[in-house]
Parts: sequence; structure tokens; C-alpha cells
Amino acid sequence: MLLKSLTKYDTTLFYRLYSLTVKRDCRSIIWLSKTGDGYLYLVIGALLWAFEPEHGELFLYTALMAYALELPIYVLLKKMFKRPRPCDFLLNLTAHVTPSDKFSLPSGHTAAACLMAGIVAHYYPPFAVLAYSWAALIGLSRVLLGVHYPSDVVAGMLLGIIIASLSISILG
Repeated sequence: MLLKSLTKYDTTLFYRLYSLTVKRDCRSIIWLSKTGDGYLYLVIGALLWAFEPEHGELFLYTALMAYALELPIYVLLKKMFKRPRPCDFLLNLTAHVTPSDKFSLPSGHTAAACLMAGIVAHYYPPFAVLAYSWAALIGLSRVLLGVHYPSDVVAGMLLGIIIASLSISILG
């Protein structure tokens, strides 16, 4: 009963958010979502490693370890839950982007963005609000684009924050 109620709420919230983008130009949301594809993380890590002597090297190693831990867990969770994406499951709905895989739980973009935000916040506290705000917008973009439910985003946030915290406790 509780699961059914949560699923209904999740779907209702999804529709409310997704409806904001129907018949609208989504280029800015797509661009925002693409900043979470992973390339930016590598650039940030490499630049800090090369040009920031105080924490840059440790930041890069912590991030590399975190992503090495996060990726297999993310894949395992996707295969375990096998939750269809809203664009593949709900009627009369077309995603604004082509998803990278078949299943939606958890959101990998959100997990990676929250992981990066957590590591940035640890090593560079003045950038914490910016990093977490950006990560939250990545998560929101995935719902607005029609490829994730809000609960997928919450699960991704939890995964990213937990893995970032674990990695920081080991290397930070």
C-alpha cells in the first residue's frame, strides 16, 4: 500500500515537472543535462591537478576513486531494479533526449553530479553552494527531459553523496 502510494506521488510529481517542458524549447535544459555527462568532471580534475598545488592532486585521486566505486554500484542498481524510464512506460510521453540506457533507477547523471559536488564542497568549501546547486539542477533536468522520475533523482543524490563521503573518508 505504501509503495503504491509513493509510486503514485512520484508519477504525479513527474508529470507536473515534465509538463513544464511540453512544446517548449528545451535546449538550455539539454545543455545543462549534458554538463553532467562526465567530461566536465575530468576537465575539472585535470585542471586542479595541474594548477592547484594545495588540494588539486588529492582532489583528483579522491574523485577517481569515487567514480571507480560509484560506477559499478550504479550499474548493479540499474540491473537490480530494472525500472522502466518514464518515457518508455508512461503513455503519450516523449523524452526530449535519448537516454543512455534502458532503466531509470537510479539517475546516473545525478549520482555523478552529487558525487562531484560533495568532493568539491570538501576540498573547496567556498564553492559548496554552487556545486550542490548545479548538482540539483542536473537532477531536475533529467526529470524535465522525461528520462527520470523524481525518486530516481533522489536515489542518485543519495548514491553520489554516500560514495563521495566514503571516498573522502578514505583519502581526504
